[in-house]
Formats: sequence, structure tokens, C-alpha cells
Amino acid sequence: MKRARRLRGLWPVVLAAACSEAAVRILKPRGAEITPAEVDPRRYFTVAEIERGARFARPQLAIALLGQVLQLSMLAAAVRRLARGSARGRRGWSADHPAAGGAVVGAAMAGTATLAGLPLSALARKRSLAVGLSTQSWPAWLLDVTKAGAIELGLAAGAGAATVSLTRRYPRHWWLPASAGAVGTAAALGALAPVLLDPVFNRFKPLPAGPVRSDVLMLARASGVNVGEVYEVDASRRTTGANAYVTGLGPTKRVVLFDTLLQRYDRDQVRVVVAHELAHVRNRDVWRSLAYLAMISPPAALAAALVAAPAGLLGSRLSRAVERRADAWSLELSGAPEAFISFQRAVALQNIADVDPPRWVRTLVTTHPPTSERIGAAVAFRERTGAEAALREQVPA
Repeated sequence: MKRARRLRGLWPVVLAAACSEAAVRILKPRGAEITPAEVDPRRYFTVAEIERGARFARPQLAIALLGQVLQLSMLAAAVRRLARGSARGRRGWSADHPAAGGAVVGAAMAGTATLAGLPLSALARKRSLAVGLSTQSWPAWLLDVTKAGAIELGLAAGAGAATVSLTRRYPRHWWLPASAGAVGTAAALGALAPVLLDPVFNRFKPLPAGPVRSDVLMLARASGVNVGEVYEVDASRRTTGANAYVTGLGPTKRVVLFDTLLQRYDRDQVRVVVAHELAHVRNRDVWRSLAYLAMISPPAALAAALVAAPAGLLGSRLSRAVERRADAWSLELSGAPEAFISFQRAVALQNIADVDPPRWVRTLVTTHPPTSERIGAAVAFRERTGAEAALREQVPA
């Protein structure tokens, strides 16, 4: 009997996994990727550089995965305890004030997950400090952890209160409005984060007039997108790594460049990075992510934490496809495969990346293609455009 109940309890997980797979297949970009050429990473990196990246990145990945397993285990244990208490008919303050009780439970679960992962986060940070990737002091890091934890507690408390209210009002179909609320909240956070949350952790300043700003705006026009303002962020207060991103929705949309990117890379290299990020705007990849969330939220609400890991793995596959298309657009828009290759090499060394991870890692875990594959795409683009140029020269005018 118990076994039959367990098997029946698995159907939401199976449904959620099936919906996640269907969402990936529906939303995956088609026909825009560049088939990468086979490249030997040793042509672009020394053996010592490849080994250094693997020695750092692979244990960091193991720590991150272990942290997720630990957090999910503690959340699952908390859910079981709550279910047992409900089944035994326990009453108390939370029974008399259900929404407030839900807020307390949501905040407690978020706090438990944060505290559970804190030792492993500290270990990962210690390793980052040892290799010079992290620049932030321990007190400043703890302050950021506290800020992030407080924000998560507030959001979790709101989600807990809303979930309890919905389950009381719609006992059988609560998961439908809950999933709609999750999508709406994600969209609201996407629009408001650049102006409300991001400044809590970093300083942003408009990029002054000059060649880089002109390049960004020119590339945006060529991509047919409006990016609003262009900002520089003081990423160097935390890391020596380099990056750029486009954030916000509607009037809060903006291009953000790490100060470490502007300090270290030349104009052509910055152009290929910006072109990649603009591809995400051009192809509405934020809305694609929201569509994925909308498709998996209803069954995921039924399966709760049990489906978080498989849904995340399937979502990573969609992310890699989106990033490959963005790389292809970056190469098409900039027309600079050499700058693309030199940037991928330099940023992999700067960020101490695993340039050629094991197949299971690149298939299941990573959200971006590995460096070796991205260089291979640039090599294939260079060979294709070179052949096309040679063909044009042979055709008489």
C-alpha cells in the first residue's frame, strides 16, 4: 500500500519533467547556430593553462552541485515535516493566521536553504581568493550574503503567504494561479531589478561618450533593438573576471559592461561581447525564459522541490542553444572572428574557466557552450566567410 502511494506521488514529478522537455523542444532556437569546427584546445591554450582551468573549475562545479543537493534535501525534509504536522491536525498560531503562518514558513525555508549552502559557498569563495579571481574582503562578502538573504527571505515570505491563501481559496486548483503568479513575479523582478535590486550590490554609472559607447549604440541599431542606457558597473570590487550583460524589460532595459572588461580588452573584443548580448535582446530571450517558466510552473508547483533539479538540467539545454545563437549573431554582426577567438581565449584565462570540460558536464550542467566549442564556431565562421569571399572574387563582375 505504501509503495503504491509513493508511486502515485511520483506522477507530478514525471509530468513536470515531461513538460520541461516539451518546453525545451518548443522554445529551442532553430537554424541559427554555427556548426563548430573541430579544434584542438592546445592550439589556443598551453597544457598548463588547460590544466589550471580544470583544477579550479571542476572542484568549483562539484561544490556548487553538492550545495544544490544539500539545499534540496533540507527543503524536502522541511516539506515532509510540514506535511506530517498537517496530517496530524496540529493547530496553533499558524492555523489561526494561515497567511501569516505561510509567510513564516516560506521565510524559514529560504533561510534554511541559505544557511545550508553557506559553508560550501565560503569554501568556493576561499578557492576563488586563492587563485586571485575574487577581490572582495570577507566582511564585504558577508554583507552581500546578508543583503541577498534578506531579499530572498522577503520574497519567500510573500510566496509562502500567497501559496497558503491560494490553497485555502482554491483547494484543488491552487497550482494554476500560483504558477501564473510565479511568472508575473519573475517578469516584475526582471523589469525592476536594474533600478531596485542591482544598486544594492554595485555602483552603476552611465558610460561616457566615446568610441565604446558609440560602438554599443551602433551595434544596437544594426540589431534593430533599443537598449536604453549604457552603463559601466564596478565589478572589480568583487572579481577580476570580465563580462557584460543586457538587463531589464521595457523602460529599464540597459547594456551593462564590467569595468574589468573595459580596462583589459580592446575595442574589437568589446564589440563581439556586446554583439552577443544584443542578440539576446534581438531574439527576445528574456521572454523565452519567461515562456519556459510559464510552461513548467503548473506541473512544477505540484511536484515542488523534487522537480527543481531535473527542470534545471533541461533548462540548461535550452540556455546553451540560446547562447550558441547569440554567438552566431555576434560573429555575423561584428564580422570579427579573430577578435572573437582572442576574446574567448583571454576571458577563459581571466575567469579561470575549464576550456574543455568532460562530456557529461557540457551535456547536463553548463548554461553556455564550452570555450573550445565557441572557438570552433568562430573558426567555422572564418572558414565559411573566407570561402565565400574567395568565391565572389572568382565570379566576373
